[in-house]
Amino acid sequence: MLHYAVSITSTEAELFAIRYSINQAIQVSKVSHIIVITDTIYMMYQIFNLSVHSYQQQSIAISKDLRCFFNKYPLNSIKLWDCPSNNKWPLHLIVNKETKNFNFIPLYLYKTSWDFDKKNKCNNIIQN
Repeated sequence: MLHYAVSITSTEAELFAIRYSINQAIQVSKVSHIIVITDTIYMMYQIFNLSVHSYQQQSIAISKDLRCFFNKYPLNSIKLWDCPSNNKWPLHLIVNKETKNFNFIPLYLYKTSWDFDKKNKCNNIIQN
């Protein structure tokens, strides 16, 4: 899944990846156990943080997906594993290498923001 955005933090990217992964896992009918392996375990705990914070939109979406997952079958489970980068876990190294080699080609060479895309679509609607 490619997620085009500008000016996002690594925390937002991490939560988006977790959100997308959980969403995809709960779509598979035979999945009853989810294991999230991350090098930023504190971000997983933000999902369950009930206070006001800047990542609430992602947290609410993930919580909604998890609610559906647990409502399907009460014995479903989720585990959170902390795997710091300095552990040199082979699978982590492969993912890290792949993400660093990803060449992003913007759709609009100098304007790669959601706002520009939205404005462009609105302009097209008005012109038609």
